[in-house]
Amino acid sequence: MTRSYTFLVNPQSGGGAAPGAVVPVARVLREAGATVDVTYSPGPQAMAALVDEAVGRGDVVVSVGGDGMLSSLAGLVSAAGGTLGVVPAGRGNDFARMLGIPDDAEAQARLLLDGAVRRIDLIAATGLGAGRRVIAGSVYSGVDARAAEIVDKAHWLPRKLQYPYAALRSIATYQPGRYVVAVDGIEHTYEAATVVVANSAYYGKGMKIAPPATLEDGLLDVVVIEAASRLALMRSLPQVYDGGHVALPEVTLLSGKVIELRGTARGGISVGGDGEPLGTLPALDATPATVEVVPSALSVIA
Repeated sequence: MTRSYTFLVNPQSGGGAAPGAVVPVARVLREAGATVDVTYSPGPQAMAALVDEAVGRGDVVVSVGGDGMLSSLAGLVSAAGGTLGVVPAGRGNDFARMLGIPDDAEAQARLLLDGAVRRIDLIAATGLGAGRRVIAGSVYSGVDARAAEIVDKAHWLPRKLQYPYAALRSIATYQPGRYVVAVDGIEHTYEAATVVVANSAYYGKGMKIAPPATLEDGLLDVVVIEAASRLALMRSLPQVYDGGHVALPEVTLLSGKVIELRGTARGGISVGGDGEPLGTLPALDATPATVEVVPSALSVIA
């Protein structure tokens, strides 16, 4: 049976690249006899209704945009009991990288037509001031969240330079934080530059921040990079792209199902998830934020 598709497109993704990414993929699907509906810039309120309608028709919901768009749709599609497809068209495309989505339009269309449906884990985050948030790839705090904020303002740079620039600038101005990280009830305390809770191995446009991470193991991987000099952090940055940073003495890897986070630093500790700001980490004397795995939550073509 030929699949039918509802494409939801964020036209701002990738500096405006997303609308152009739709055309060749949709053409191949239609030539194969599939029904394709395309909606641009639906907005967060309309998106939930569109997902429910599409899933009700039996459509595959296709995310066209970056990691933020994919992450927001993942929770909605999961809640509706549907299936997600992915056409990566953002700046980072890290979750698509983790899924193994091909780069060219023809191959993306063939995957949507013939690819297997996988059940993958998602992340649920609470206690960050915005209710329960469902996230696909990772939740990060400290210097990494600051880098994500800088990327959002770095549109004046060529796309390939935005993430390296943001990483270096955030390191140059970072203040270490004091974190309490509880993994399945066992507490650890760190003076750290960043703490990442990862479902996906990748973030930051191809940085392999959590090499052990997989999408189907029912676990989250926690990466703690303890406080170091700014120069040492800058020198270690290239190693993050191939995962070599995990061998450094200041890096700790943990894994578990439920991660609780508290922390304090001058100016607070920012938290982000899949390129979107999530708020500020609760202080050491406050109720912690909770980041937990949602096993086998989403059906995705990959």
